[in-house]
Amino acid sequence: MNDTTAQDLPTSEPPAASTADTHLEKAYLFASRMKEEIGRAMIGQETALHHTLIALFSGGHVLIEGVPGLGKTLLIRALAQTFNGSFSRIQFTPDLMPSDVTGHALYDLKAQEFSFRRGPVFTNLLLADEINRAPAKTQAALLEVMQEQQVTIEGEAHALPRPFMVMATQNPIEQEGTYPLPEAQLDRFLLKVLIDYPTFDEERRMLETVTRNQVGDALNVAAVQTIVSAKAITAIQQITAQITVDARIIDYATRIVRTTRDWSGLSIGAGPRGSIALIRAARAAAVLAERDFVTPDDIKTVALPALRHRVTLTPDFEMEGRTADQLLSALLEHVEAPRQ
Repeated sequence: MNDTTAQDLPTSEPPAASTADTHLEKAYLFASRMKEEIGRAMIGQETALHHTLIALFSGGHVLIEGVPGLGKTLLIRALAQTFNGSFSRIQFTPDLMPSDVTGHALYDLKAQEFSFRRGPVFTNLLLADEINRAPAKTQAALLEVMQEQQVTIEGEAHALPRPFMVMATQNPIEQEGTYPLPEAQLDRFLLKVLIDYPTFDEERRMLETVTRNQVGDALNVAAVQTIVSAKAITAIQQITAQITVDARIIDYATRIVRTTRDWSGLSIGAGPRGSIALIRAARAAAVLAERDFVTPDDIKTVALPALRHRVTLTPDFEMEGRTADQLLSALLEHVEAPRQ
């Protein structure tokens, strides 16, 4: 295993041109090691893991959707285990209050003044488990948190630690006792990642691993080593933000998003945040490929997770059982990519 450490990355200013290649290589090595460590606890789901790392390196938030038992929470717990920053989990329920998420002002009788009791959002990585089980009022408590990375209580803003990332999970098939996420909140997730059933070989390996010398079905991430610091993650995000994006790539991303607004089968297309998400995520995809520039294939790689939650199908297409991914895939075939 490579002996690169978190201290090998810059932690303040973006890298100078002379050292950019070295820092890019180290960022790539960190990503590779994180994947390797997460693989000790989770079998398969490489695409979901890849997209989750893209969101992390982009400084964005990720919504992970899948039926029960496919490893959504395990993926997030394993990712958090590779990271020596702070981690909090909120189990969203119908009776969860906004103050249970953000914190609240508490009057101190002895000091005769109000003090702020911080909620679980004051962390580096926040797992919002089954986020669609809380009512809209509680979900709305995350809007400022996700957009501004701060909490305002009694008119006073309290900044969250950096880096900060919300990793939310939801079940797409069980609708009883759930509340659809508001469009404004969906739009604040950089990516929506889908977790599907494992292949036969993956499921067989999973059975062998999970049932060997283990009592019960608790999530076991003990084998995952901590390899990256909060400062290193922040440095990787800075490196990602410096990745070169050609004007033709920006034009390509813009045309894709604008086409969603009048594409057959879509009643609502993606807004400007969709274009921004494409570029931000494509930069991280380039880092994970150890490149210092974005290609059209990077845009295509992140297009579905970046846009699937930002478009709405027409009622007739929904009744036909069509999906956003199917329509977006057809759209990507239609929009001409720039030639390299």
